[in-house]
Amino acid sequence: MIRIDNIIFSLDVIEKKFICDLDACHGSCCRYGDSGAPLTEEEVMILDEIWPFVKTFMRSEGIRAVEEQGTSITDFENDRVTPLISNEECAYTYFEGPVYKCAIEKAREEGKISFRKPLSCHLFPVRIKKYSDFTAVNYQQLAICSGAVKRGNKEGMHVYEFLKEPLIRALGEKIYRELCIAANQLLKK
Repeated sequence: MIRIDNIIFSLDVIEKKFICDLDACHGSCCRYGDSGAPLTEEEVMILDEIWPFVKTFMRSEGIRAVEEQGTSITDFENDRVTPLISNEECAYTYFEGPVYKCAIEKAREEGKISFRKPLSCHLFPVRIKKYSDFTAVNYQQLAICSGAVKRGNKEGMHVYEFLKEPLIRALGEKIYRELCIAANQLLKK
């Protein structure tokens, strides 16, 4: 583990390699999981506000799921998450060929909203969990991301490098710079 201020990073965030490969996984992170994408309280409010703009990019079954369940729901662990279609894929998905993509991000790309997408989605497959005394940053190595691991190894990009933008969004530039310094020292060994 690496500790920077009150943030503890698993070594996997630094040592493992990863680059998303949508051609290999078809956006499976938007399709599979125990529940929807974790949301902050601020993101819950944002989803309520941007719903009319995002709706135009969604599939009919996703629209129906949001209309029936709400723009966010409370899951079995009492966490706020995105609603699902048939207890499987995120309601905010649409298809681009065989690939699941995010309608929230599409609405942003089209200039309809300024919100990118939930931070948990942007950070995937890294998860950040806040505890009373520290914040944990962990990499989840999942079978659905095997193509991303293969691509990351081939191109030589580490998880923390691939996730630079969302890590800065979550933790700030100062922490990210310190993470890079720590990673450079660790990886030289």
